[in-house]
Amino acid sequence: MMQPPKTDSTVAMKAGDTLLSVRNLNKHFPIKDGILQKVVGQVRAVDGVSFDIRRGETVGLVGESGCGKTTLSQCVAGLTDPTSGEILFNTGQGSQLGDGDRIDKLPKDRYRTFRRNVQMVFQDNFASLNPRQLVVDIIGRPLKVYREASGSDLTERVVALLEQVGLGRQHLYRYPHQFSGGQRQRISIARALALDPELIILDEPTSALDVSVQAQILNLLGDLQKERQLAYLFVTHDLGVVRHMADRMITMYLGKVVEQGPTETVFQQPAHPYTEALLAAKPDLADDPDKPFALLEGTIPDPARPPLGCRFHTRCPRVTPSCGWEIDDIVRFLEADESLFQSLQGVERRSARDADLIFKDPASAVALQEAMKSSSVPEAMRAATERLTVEGSRLRATFSEVDEVQLTERGPEHFAACKLDHLSR
Repeated sequence: MMQPPKTDSTVAMKAGDTLLSVRNLNKHFPIKDGILQKVVGQVRAVDGVSFDIRRGETVGLVGESGCGKTTLSQCVAGLTDPTSGEILFNTGQGSQLGDGDRIDKLPKDRYRTFRRNVQMVFQDNFASLNPRQLVVDIIGRPLKVYREASGSDLTERVVALLEQVGLGRQHLYRYPHQFSGGQRQRISIARALALDPELIILDEPTSALDVSVQAQILNLLGDLQKERQLAYLFVTHDLGVVRHMADRMITMYLGKVVEQGPTETVFQQPAHPYTEALLAAKPDLADDPDKPFALLEGTIPDPARPPLGCRFHTRCPRVTPSCGWEIDDIVRFLEADESLFQSLQGVERRSARDADLIFKDPASAVALQEAMKSSSVPEAMRAATERLTVEGSRLRATFSEVDEVQLTERGPEHFAACKLDHLSR
């Protein structure tokens, strides 16, 4: 059965309603070691993420590579099962989302409704299209699976979809390798549109395309959204695209949401240093050409042992003593000093913020103690240190206890997970 067409009255009635809600979503990947493949840790790709997507709006999801954007989008699309948390989808049973709308608990008929109404366009358009199938089969497959068309009717439906994305009947009987990258992405979009979905997840849809082709695809997506009242979850690292496309944006860092809010508000008044750093690193023709680019110092921590408190504090230029310092911060400091790190024999932890670091000789313990009191470590880290004593070849270190950094409201629909009340620009 075909879905009823979306009339002006039904669109107006539904516009702005919550279509999809993500609540405290976690996706952890086990780390296995040894012959028996024993689980020795977890990579926290997505860690306690919550947000909503309304009907007809575009939500931009931004962050550095490895922050968990793609994993989160695959969980939302139902392609990957989350470790814990909830994904709720409004299948038309009511205006308020509840436990009965969890996609992992939907009955078979409502789950089919969810699957047809949430489609995905992948970053690698060549890998996402079957190289052994013709375009008519690639785009027509969703219509066959849901028994919406067959025979000549199926062909005409595919032609109509191709024309919507700027292609035509002459492209029906070609293989993916016979198209350019921009054309393949148009085919991917046509396939996603086949079942008239309400939400399309776009995972870096323009990152592999030339600038001129990027503009064509973005304009196409904008036109399709207006015509069909689509909602988009737009995953990208290109802040220029986010500002052009998104109504609201979400900034992720190391599996966590650090800021979310209306796009223009976040661009004008970023409330988290990480978002501020991303915006500062974006080239702008209005900038002074002699002004150096703002670069983030340090490397992204291991997602298997993310920092406590604010996960960005190890690289933050505005870090404070209450950002969540821990023993692992000392270990990271040691990793940058090859001689001291080689002298480290082990760490006896009483808690994440209290431990003994055991060295081969007392001199190394004293050397670390002196380094921890010098300008070679951040001032905020020194201020957060409650104890730093040496007993033989042991250095006992204790940091102040702090609360977990939570998202707090900074304005209408604007939230940030930062200890600072505001950022002085």
